[in-house]
Amino acid sequence: MTLADVLLLAFGLLALGAALAVVTTRRIVRAGLWLAVAFAGIAGAALVLTAEFLAWVLVLIYVGAIVVLLLFATMLTKAPTDASDELDRSRLPGAFLAGGVGLGLAAVLVGSFGWTRVSLSGRAAGDASAVGEEIFANWVLPFEVLSLLLLAALVGAIAVSTRDAARNNRATEAD
Repeated sequence: MTLADVLLLAFGLLALGAALAVVTTRRIVRAGLWLAVAFAGIAGAALVLTAEFLAWVLVLIYVGAIVVLLLFATMLTKAPTDASDELDRSRLPGAFLAGGVGLGLAAVLVGSFGWTRVSLSGRAAGDASAVGEEIFANWVLPFEVLSLLLLAALVGAIAVSTRDAARNNRATEAD
């Protein structure tokens, strides 16, 4: 077992443990922070696999944007962050569903690809120019639609938070 294998196993276990903590914690803020740890573990695994571009995209986009957006949305909406008895449900159906989906995905991946090696067609592993060419040549429209969707979500969050702030200010002035 090489050092790369040990590191890959360690980052995989970190990501798996953090992902389990995301779905088992009873507080939304802690779930967001565990999600950041899970994404960091996946980024570490990508670094071990010499996919530096993917690792930095995971850190910048997922940890730096998605998790921060989740935490800011929780703070802006003033949603309750404590554990709630009203939201507790039986975990057994969810566990069976997650296990079934995981086994189904594993069967599809192994059935589709088996244990074959993928050729890199002359490019180095983790080559950012190949990813850039693919995104901006074949995936321009979905990339732009996604950016517009994220912009609309940001504008909507600002509009909701400023409307609530104005409503709270009027209520305070009336008292």
